[in-house]
Amino acid sequence: MAGNGSSVTTQPLLLVFDGEKYEYWSIKMKTLFKSQELWDVVEQGITVDGAGSDEEQRLNKKRDSKALFFIQQAVHESIFSKIAVANTANDAWMTLQTVYKGSSKVITVKLQSLRRDFETLHMKNGESVHDYLSRVDAIVNQMRTYAAEVSDQTIAAKGLRSLTPKFDHVVTAIEESKNLATYSFNELMGSLQSHEARLTRADEKNEEKAFQVRGEVSNQNEEKEVASRGRGRGGFRGRVGIPFCLMMSLV
Repeated sequence: MAGNGSSVTTQPLLLVFDGEKYEYWSIKMKTLFKSQELWDVVEQGITVDGAGSDEEQRLNKKRDSKALFFIQQAVHESIFSKIAVANTANDAWMTLQTVYKGSSKVITVKLQSLRRDFETLHMKNGESVHDYLSRVDAIVNQMRTYAAEVSDQTIAAKGLRSLTPKFDHVVTAIEESKNLATYSFNELMGSLQSHEARLTRADEKNEEKAFQVRGEVSNQNEEKEVASRGRGRGGFRGRVGIPFCLMMSLV
């Protein structure tokens, strides 16, 4: 709403961090800071004295205060006590990172564990393409939150070599027709899901045909059984002869 040449600035919607899933919260906050042109003061901090003109220092302090305000507003009351004494956005951000993401040594250990999970990941029998590739994507996203560089081609290659045997001919076709150096994870997901959909339709048609065949065989068996019962009754009536006592009386 605006009036008399003034306007009201709408504050961005903040996701409140409650102590769970810090990696995802930090990614969203980082995007927010970049959209507000504040990420540099959060990531690097500001130099209070001796850098830039007085006006530049005043603007940097203002930007830092704005970033600190966003962080304070984006944490739950139970988390706020950990950053209550932080005077800059960088102090608050690094405090939360140390507590919930861990020190450099902790991060190294977590990355090693995630890389091991990534390498040993394989598709389960009966698992859909979407569910499996979502598991792959989730691990990769966790690795990236710890600043690990995982290329799209590495993810696609992992997906190709860890599918169940029913996708072997699809993998062969992709390897022969695509340039794997530029083949993306999204392309792989699209190709595999399309193939899975075709397999599902084919299976449904086969099941429908099998059901029809079973029904036809069942009907034929019923018809044969009815015909057999009819012939049995007719044959019994035809074999009924003249009683022996009646034959003697006619002699």
